Amino acid sequence: MSLTTLTDVAAPAKLNLFLHIVGRRSDGYHLLQSVFVLVDWCDTLHFERRTDALLQRHDLGPALPADDLCLRAARALQQASGTAFGADISIDKQVPWGAGMGGGSSDAASTLLALNRLWDLNWSRSRLMALGLSLGADVPFFIGGHNAFVEGIGERLTPLSLPRQWFAVVKPAASIETRAIFASPLLARDHVPDIVEGFLDEAGIQKLVEGYGSNVMQPPAEVECPQVAKAAEVLQARFGNSRMTGSGSAVFARAGTGDQPLATMPSDLSEGWVGRMCRSLELHPHRGWASDEQV
Repeated sequence: MSLTTLTDVAAPAKLNLFLHIVGRRSDGYHLLQSVFVLVDWCDTLHFERRTDALLQRHDLGPALPADDLCLRAARALQQASGTAFGADISIDKQVPWGAGMGGGSSDAASTLLALNRLWDLNWSRSRLMALGLSLGADVPFFIGGHNAFVEGIGERLTPLSLPRQWFAVVKPAASIETRAIFASPLLARDHVPDIVEGFLDEAGIQKLVEGYGSNVMQPPAEVECPQVAKAAEVLQARFGNSRMTGSGSAVFARAGTGDQPLATMPSDLSEGWVGRMCRSLELHPHRGWASDEQV
């Protein structure tokens, strides 16, 4: 029997364990290398199929922009597939925006995965990932569903098997305009590329767990947004390490691989800041909603 509703669809955030820029394409896009890891800080979406082709979003939490990325994803899939169906999409937004945690891209990916089922399209994962890339460079990662070594502009993914980890994540009140970071003269764009094979064995994975590399966007981000530096100081004092994720402004600290984190989240965060102890995920919760086989 065909599905007409899908509820409690998770859209998990990601952290960049490191982020290096290794060059630039002729069209101006930066070439990066990073390791993306899924964490259990999630938005929750609910979908109801419509037969009138309308696409409507309903905000269960903070109001989102009128034409956000999940609506754009739904429209792109509707147009590309030629389906006559529409959908009501309700979203409980919990992952902070302007954080570098991929919240909007994850919402778009979960929308594509959910509507692929709800509309009986049976698109393959690779087909959904190609459509997702047209929406944003991070979207294919969430559709792929594995923690991954990421290259290119975000479209080249090598799955990694990482141990479950704890992360303390803090999002300051301020957000950062990504374009300002990429325009900064402080941004290092010439990092020597890493070889992906170096992260596939036990020794390479251990380097990642211990905090390999850096985020080259952090120095310009700290100039653009001093709250990033303050958040990094707070986590450094509590956990002995800290690093910004993506283009910020969220900062995280590694907090162990055991059943419990090595320390608790600071209780005296500044007004307007949000923090959470997060656990990494081995796989996207809805990875099984698309096939690896071409249909």
